[in-house]
Amino acid sequence: MTRRHGYSVLSALVALIVALSAAIYFGVAAGNGSPLGTVTDGRGHRDSTAAPVSTGTWVGAWSASPTGAEPGTETTGLAGRSVRNVVHASVGGTSARITLSNLYGQSPLTVTHATLAVAAGDDTAEAAVGTMRRLSFGGGPGVVIPAGGQVLSDAVRVAIPHDTDVLVTTYSPTASGPVTYHPHARQVSYVAQGDRTEDATGASYTEQSPNWRYLTALDVLSNESDGTVVVLGDSLTDGITSTVGANHRWTDVLSERLRAALAGGADLPRYSVVNQGISGNQVLTDGLGRPADNPSGLSRFGRDVLSRTNVKVVVIDLGVNDILRNPALVDPDRITDGLRTLVRQAHARGLKVVGATLMPFGGHLGYTPARENVRQQVNARIRAGLVYDAVVDFDKALRDPYDPRRLRSDYDSGDHLHPSDKGYERMADAFDLRELEGAGQAEL
Repeated sequence: MTRRHGYSVLSALVALIVALSAAIYFGVAAGNGSPLGTVTDGRGHRDSTAAPVSTGTWVGAWSASPTGAEPGTETTGLAGRSVRNVVHASVGGTSARITLSNLYGQSPLTVTHATLAVAAGDDTAEAAVGTMRRLSFGGGPGVVIPAGGQVLSDAVRVAIPHDTDVLVTTYSPTASGPVTYHPHARQVSYVAQGDRTEDATGASYTEQSPNWRYLTALDVLSNESDGTVVVLGDSLTDGITSTVGANHRWTDVLSERLRAALAGGADLPRYSVVNQGISGNQVLTDGLGRPADNPSGLSRFGRDVLSRTNVKVVVIDLGVNDILRNPALVDPDRITDGLRTLVRQAHARGLKVVGATLMPFGGHLGYTPARENVRQQVNARIRAGLVYDAVVDFDKALRDPYDPRRLRSDYDSGDHLHPSDKGYERMADAFDLRELEGAGQAEL
């Protein structure tokens, strides 16, 4: 072999190795060690900061917990219709990817066409000019998600500004059985007849929906955020009484506060905030069915918190429904033991946990002095530092100073349990942003 021929062979081998390495790198950029578009069993995917089409950090921009099977969809699902979910991105990015869930489906969900676009404005199904992108899954235009499974899409390059609405549209031509959904979205989404996934005008989307369907996460490749804060909660986090379409959940306001503080030069972590609230959720008790509707905090913590993209801090606001929704009086030790279990799981991942005191519900139909006593005992343990790494005292921030068993009247939506928009804003204002710094303790 001549020297020149040897160099040619060596160059060819190097080129082959580089090509194979690049293929492997881009293939695993989804964050779970599997190719983008890989269908999983619904338990989630690990984090990744790899960038398939640009540079930056993958973070959660929006999320919602799958809650149950949508009533009325048991037979045909939404076959032959385009579902356009409207979600609000807490941070911006240069690329995006989504997670679709068929957790509550009883047969495979076939998605033949999916798109993502920046919304042209508030309360609209119209896409901003030049932002409509076709989504792919493992390089193909469609995907079949088995019952109980979920899928992460390939990333698409698109400029998504922070604090803006994003349209995610899916089309399924065949009957799929129960639709996995999140009710009480406090956001209007849309449905159209036929495959209208690339209708940028939104004119064909004549049906409105109060639910999010199939979509459970929007991630962005961000240059303005380095990680994700995941908030686990019930209706108080879900924002069930907040103004529809206004993004007045307390987590929305918290995200705005953090972004404003960073813009003002504050030395704080650059984090996005995502909401994993489910109305009626409890720490200890699942709903009915298999898989369970409204799964408990203990049941869903791995899926809804630990599997979120690049999670850095966990915030927990759970426990009120364990007190209100149980016919028998719940033992406060059981609630705090359940919360400590969640904290230990987060600590095993090196995550800090900020926990909230339970807000008052005096005047609510479920109020009794005995239940109030349980709430006070749980709060005493939380304030004493026996549950979380750090505490946000929502009880102190929103209670009526003249009757601490009740919400202050201007913070009360009227049902004596859920806050008004002003109350949700007060919750976010009570959160010390410096508590987002640092890691979890080894032991509490």
